[in-house]
Amino acid sequence: MSESADLRPEPWAVYLLGLVTPMLVIGGNLLGGAYTAMGVVFVWAVGPVLDILMGESKEPRPPRASGLPFEILLWVHGVVHFIVLASFFRFAYLEASVSLWFVTAALSTGLSAAASAIVPAHELGHKKPTSPGWRLARLMLFSVHYSHFTTEHNRNHHKWVATQNDPASATEKEGLWSFWIRTIPAQFLSSARIHARKGRTGISNPSYQWLAIQAAALAAMLALPHGEVMAVGWLMLSAIAILTLEYVNYIRHWGLRRALDERQTGMHSWNTEARWSRWSLLELTRHSHHHLTASVPFWQLRPHPGAPELPAGYYACWWPCLISPIWKRWVGRRIPASAI
Repeated sequence: MSESADLRPEPWAVYLLGLVTPMLVIGGNLLGGAYTAMGVVFVWAVGPVLDILMGESKEPRPPRASGLPFEILLWVHGVVHFIVLASFFRFAYLEASVSLWFVTAALSTGLSAAASAIVPAHELGHKKPTSPGWRLARLMLFSVHYSHFTTEHNRNHHKWVATQNDPASATEKEGLWSFWIRTIPAQFLSSARIHARKGRTGISNPSYQWLAIQAAALAAMLALPHGEVMAVGWLMLSAIAILTLEYVNYIRHWGLRRALDERQTGMHSWNTEARWSRWSLLELTRHSHHHLTASVPFWQLRPHPGAPELPAGYYACWWPCLISPIWKRWVGRRIPASAI
């Protein structure tokens, strides 16, 4: 892909499309009943169609000079996410039982959290530790019971991506289901080891501390009226948010490998220019550039020439990815020989 001198940056407003899902989920949780399915239908049914219909960006446009609208957008996502959670807990309180619509609301809320909490938290988590944005990232990750993610992602995944030392990189033989079972506990243990190597062991280990705080928060919720229903819902929405995050980890590095002493290149991350995935997920799809220079903010990421390309956007890859033989047949032929 070439960049023409007369091209202008994309309008920053296209990234507001990422707010569609949480807005639908808020509306569904407030209206109740079948409306709680709006988030599920939009993400799992409409999203793949939009990925296909909106096509791919054929020519990358230059990044905008000012990052202010994008910095504000990250905080807007954070605020909206907690409104989504509040709407769900209100619905759970009123529903007062684990009904069909309760499960649907939890699924919709979890899918919203994956896109509107974890994605911005991933971006903010690369900021300077203890900065306001970094703290917001930790709070959003706590809200889905994945507080250790920033530590493991920044200090292990980025260093060892596509190697045997990275639990978030899937091998070519691995299917999504087995990857989920392996990577989720492995990433937590990896984060704990990172802190332990710095002398923070036992109860002083932040990974264990966050786990204890999350358990205490659940226990406190149980003391509320209908607290057991809300606690079950919180765990359910967190589970779907985590599984969605790890699905994204799976497709971003699946089958791309390097030796421990081999230099990381743009060939060790999958990319896609699918517009819907790009705009609604804050350029997660330009993953090679992010790995090569993690400090570059999402609005300045560029497509990497020659990097392996997924056959479709993140939304459109979801259903094929759930069926391992289909996924391996569809994507396996695209694995570059240099990245095996």
